[in-house]
Amino acid sequence: MKNLLGLVILGYIVTSSVALAEPSLKVVFPETSYQTSSQKIFFLGTAPPDGQVLINSKPITRSKAGHFSPSFPLQLGENLFTVRHDNQELQIKVTRLPTDPELPQGLAFAKDSLAPAVDIARLPGELICFSAIAPPNASVSVKLANQTIALPPQPQQAQLPNNLAALTGQNQPYAQSSVGNYKGCTTVATAANLGQPQFQLTLNGKTITQPGTGKIQILSRAELPVSEVTVESGVARTGPSTDYSRLTPLPKGTRATVTGREGEWLRLDYGAWINSKETRILPGAVPPQTIIRSVGYRQLPGATEIVFPLQVPVPVSVLQSEGAIALTLYNTTAQTDIIRLDDDPLISRLDWQQEAPEQVKYTFNLKKAQQWGYKLRYDGTTLVLALRHPPKIGNTRRKPLANLKIVLDPGHGGKETGASGPTGYLEKDLNLVVSKLLRDELVKRGATVVMTREDDRELSLAERQAIISQEEPAIAISIHHNSLPDDGDAEKTKGFAAFWYQPQAHNLAMYLQKYVVKKVGKPSYGVFWDNLALTRPTAAPSVLLELGFMSNPDEFEQIVNPEVQKKTANAIAQGITEWFKSVR
Repeated sequence: MKNLLGLVILGYIVTSSVALAEPSLKVVFPETSYQTSSQKIFFLGTAPPDGQVLINSKPITRSKAGHFSPSFPLQLGENLFTVRHDNQELQIKVTRLPTDPELPQGLAFAKDSLAPAVDIARLPGELICFSAIAPPNASVSVKLANQTIALPPQPQQAQLPNNLAALTGQNQPYAQSSVGNYKGCTTVATAANLGQPQFQLTLNGKTITQPGTGKIQILSRAELPVSEVTVESGVARTGPSTDYSRLTPLPKGTRATVTGREGEWLRLDYGAWINSKETRILPGAVPPQTIIRSVGYRQLPGATEIVFPLQVPVPVSVLQSEGAIALTLYNTTAQTDIIRLDDDPLISRLDWQQEAPEQVKYTFNLKKAQQWGYKLRYDGTTLVLALRHPPKIGNTRRKPLANLKIVLDPGHGGKETGASGPTGYLEKDLNLVVSKLLRDELVKRGATVVMTREDDRELSLAERQAIISQEEPAIAISIHHNSLPDDGDAEKTKGFAAFWYQPQAHNLAMYLQKYVVKKVGKPSYGVFWDNLALTRPTAAPSVLLELGFMSNPDEFEQIVNPEVQKKTANAIAQGITEWFKSVR
């Protein structure tokens, strides 16, 4: 195909009549038309190392191989960038979106600003709050049933950045304009279906009324519905959306009284929220409450099971600490007088306490600080907590990992490509290359390695988690390569990082981070507690490793170097070996 002078092909402006199979100037991020709310953005790409690359006529710094990732400030609205190398040119438009809500013009509420935006249900006497965005100096109120609630203008409050800001160290609150924010609250003492609130706005002597999109219901305390978890592991959260933090998952069969609703989310009696899609309502059921008397105990090959016979399956939470694991039963009253616990390879002592009315806590003091995984399930109405025993760690110099099973997870795959390097090389492919090298190193040391994938296939996060739960390895390691949020400093940010979630994985994450950084001579990006799918499994200590930054030009050259890959795989394998020795 011949390219005519100035013809735009896939975003590239080729200023030559010579046919080109692929432009040698490449920008893989941001896309040709990109939107962000960040105040700055980095450009990730490459070009032949000879000559200069100019962005808006300014020369930029590049690596020896010609890769680049400079950052540029963004003005609100459209920002046009021209990237040039020799006779090739690429134009990119980045639109910075405002973070403050857009104030309406004239007599109107801002679009989609009326809250609550979904149907909600609350208990009698519980606070119900309304909010709207309207022009300054307006008078705003809400009519709900037979009462009118004033919505006064609100003072300025701090806004919090996205969780990803912790990765760039820019996680400080920032002030958001309060102009146009109106809020007010009320309570309702008796059960009722109050319907849609009617919002009223008066400005310059003119008034409009607009119905809210959510209906309001006040629940009857004597007729609260009871829900039952219908999935294997119900996701409990601190609030009614996926933005809220996770709590201990609820085993299938768990029952709890519903004390509130917000859209498709249910608030359960012990304070957690769960999506209604993971539950069913039990018609006519009374609020679940149980007593507990004896606590059972049985040893299995590789695990100790603690058995809690209950009248109904109630909500539960688990908290690990150094040398102990605590289990709390809600809606439960103890009548416990006797517990059998023989000399166990794992547990030194069991303590229990009625911490609050209908809340019993059992604390298992362990013989060693390192924990090796647990599982939680209901068998009928009996709760079973399975605590895994320490693995039998090899004691030979040639095969120090003999008898140990390790799950190795090459991150991403298939359509889930992960991050991209400046050349367009995809993280999913790099993860697989290094994971296979690491597998070979672990096998040399005697380990049995289970790979979640051995080729470029799509594998869901739930499927990866299921492999860890089913295989019950000694440890699980997920291999990734890093990138940054839009406003990250890609030119300066590099290094090895370890991520953990369950306390049983903390020591492993800290050890591998320190060992690999020292052994390979990599910079340290840090150790993070992070709510990731591959750090959440409880069946084994599970750690996610980010081996370096795809978005850093110099580090990218290192992580794609076969010799560096081999050295890194060897260091991780040896770090795992030394860690097992340290916790033997």
